[in-house]
Amino acid sequence: MQTSKNTILITGGATGIGFGLAEQFLKMDNTVIICSRRETRLKEAQQKLPGLNIRVCDVTRIADRMSLVNWITEAFPNLNILINNAGIQKNFDLTGLIDIAAVEEECDTNFIAPVHLTNLLTGHLRNQPQSAIVNITSGLAFTPLAFMPVYCATKAALHSFSLSLRHQLSGTSVKVFEIAPPIVDTELDGGARDERGQRDRGISPEEFATLAIAALKENVYEAAIGFAANLRLKREAMFGNLNPEHRGS
Repeated sequence: MQTSKNTILITGGATGIGFGLAEQFLKMDNTVIICSRRETRLKEAQQKLPGLNIRVCDVTRIADRMSLVNWITEAFPNLNILINNAGIQKNFDLTGLIDIAAVEEECDTNFIAPVHLTNLLTGHLRNQPQSAIVNITSGLAFTPLAFMPVYCATKAALHSFSLSLRHQLSGTSVKVFEIAPPIVDTELDGGARDERGQRDRGISPEEFATLAIAALKENVYEAAIGFAANLRLKREAMFGNLNPEHRGS
């Protein structure tokens, strides 16, 4: 994939992995647009990187997704790369009742939104000489952590969707990539790592972005970064390592 002189939309681009990608792509002479539901975070990101274009959008809302697409295709007609990055991560104990609204929010953010945005923009992207859709999944799409079952399931669904999308768009100008990160030191989990006493904070967003963009440049269509490669290739063994035997109360 060409990694310069593109026009790129990154969802969830104000912080974490999305911001890391935005920063690297800006340095490589790209036009970068980021969206997020939090205007304050978008403005903070733009202050750090004045070249960023920003748009408030809650990707869980159908109307927001449609408004985003209408705006961006008019304001940035050369848009040729969509990076579906926005995501949230929650823990659920399936042995008791769970908050189904929280489940719906996680599914809407991590899976429904990228499916819908992809569908809304595919026609536009197909009209570009070179274009790409990049879905950010997770090493946990292949080997789940049992205490965050919905997050892992949504990333597994996005992995499967990426395979089908790549097949259906073969022969067009649109390349379909999947990037599966390992643990990255971001606020994705809302502080749950601290509550668990987890010492491994993972790689930095900047390191992840560098490795991810290198994979895109080499046309690695399914790139599992760092430890995520083990989660993809050694699923059964790694599941036991990640998930000690559950002992009910």
